[in-house]
Amino acid sequence: MGIIKFDVYRNPNIGVFFQANDNFLISPPGVTSSKISKITGHLKVSNVSTSIGGSRLIGALAAMNSNGIIVSKLIEGFEEKIITKETGLSLQKLNSRFTSAGNLIAANDYGAIVSSLISEEESKNISKILKVPVKRMNVSSMYLIGAMIKATNTGAVAHPIINDNNLKIVRDVLQVDVKNTTVNRGVPYVSSGIISNTQNILVGSQTSGSELVIVTNAFGI
Repeated sequence: MGIIKFDVYRNPNIGVFFQANDNFLISPPGVTSSKISKITGHLKVSNVSTSIGGSRLIGALAAMNSNGIIVSKLIEGFEEKIITKETGLSLQKLNSRFTSAGNLIAANDYGAIVSSLISEEESKNISKILKVPVKRMNVSSMYLIGAMIKATNTGAVAHPIINDNNLKIVRDVLQVDVKNTTVNRGVPYVSSGIISNTQNILVGSQTSGSELVIVTNAFGI
C-alpha cells in the first residue's frame, strides 16, 4: 500500500492536525471514525484522541519519536494524562516562550534537529526524552525547523531553501537520506502536508504528481 492523498476538515494541511510515530497516531477530537480508521490502517498504528491546550493543532504543538514526546507548555493536565496513559511515552513540556513544539523540532529514532529558538539547556532535556542526539540549527534565518523538515526512520523531506551543506548536516543527524520538495502544490513547509511513520505516508490532497514522486522516493515507500 503506497502513499495516499488525504484531507481533514476539508483541509489538505493534514500534518498540522496529527502527529504519529511507529506505534501511535495522536489525533484531535472531532475527526470522523472513518478518517481515523483510514489513517491508522495506513500507518498500522493505534489512535489516541486528544486536544493539546484545547487546540486541534496536534502536529504543530507536539513532536515525537518512538521514545518520547515533546509538547507545548499549553497542554492541560487531563490531556497530558491521556497521552501518557495510552502511549506509555515519556512526555515533556517544552520549556520555552515558544509553544509550537512541532514547528521547532524535527525528529526520528536516530536524531533530532531543533530550532535555535530553543535553548541549549532545553535541547539537552529534549535529547533525554527522545533518547537521541540533538542538533540546534536554523536555515537562512528561518527558525521553524520542525515545519521545514519531516523525517521517519527511512527518509526525510525538506524545505527547498535548505541547501546541500545544510542537507548534509540533516542527513548526519537523522541518519537518513533527505530530499528537497514541496507539498500541496508548492507549500515549502513540508511538515504541514504530511503524516508519516516508518510504515507509510499520507500527504495532503493537493499534492501534485511530481511532488508525490519525490516524497515517495525520499521515504522509500
